[in-house]
Amino acid sequence: MRSVSLHHSNSTETFKTGGRHDISDTSRDPCPYIIVYDIGAAFCMGAIGGSIWHGFKGYRNSPRGDRFAGTIASVKSRAPVVGGGFAVWSGLFNAGDCTLVAIRGKEDSWNAIMAGAATGGILAARSGPQAIAVSAAFGGIILGIMEGVGAMLGKLSSDSYKPVAPVLDLPPAPSTNASASEGGAAAPAPSTPPKRFFQ
Repeated sequence: MRSVSLHHSNSTETFKTGGRHDISDTSRDPCPYIIVYDIGAAFCMGAIGGSIWHGFKGYRNSPRGDRFAGTIASVKSRAPVVGGGFAVWSGLFNAGDCTLVAIRGKEDSWNAIMAGAATGGILAARSGPQAIAVSAAFGGIILGIMEGVGAMLGKLSSDSYKPVAPVLDLPPAPSTNASASEGGAAAPAPSTPPKRFFQ
């Protein structure tokens, strides 16, 4: 029996699957919401990037005198397509990632790698088995590289925030000679009883 508790205010997500350990991830929104959020963010990124790219292409390929109109027409016709492609990829990837988190009961880099491979395979499903295998392998490798770079950067940033013990500049302790010269009696050395050879 699976129970899922979501706390959206703290961006915390907890899954309990079949008695396995709990999962708490505060670095992102909970799973049902992250899919919709990333679809919108990916569409915006694709639309902005597509507008820049296809706007430049439309300007370059248009005849002199009609370059502004050609730029606008190219952006209107191609930028939404690029944004839609980004949104579809992001939606499939996040849906697969959330599904794997719920099934496996833990959240690690393997979820993202397997979700990336599944997304690549699904998007190439109409091109045949060979294209599916190549696209799935490519998606898994790309996500593996991204997860590795992210883990390395996270480790480097965590090392820079380690607490460091403060260095205190304490004055040196006064010596016994200095205290005796100031008129104070030095503490006598502890006397040891003589050793007895014959008892």
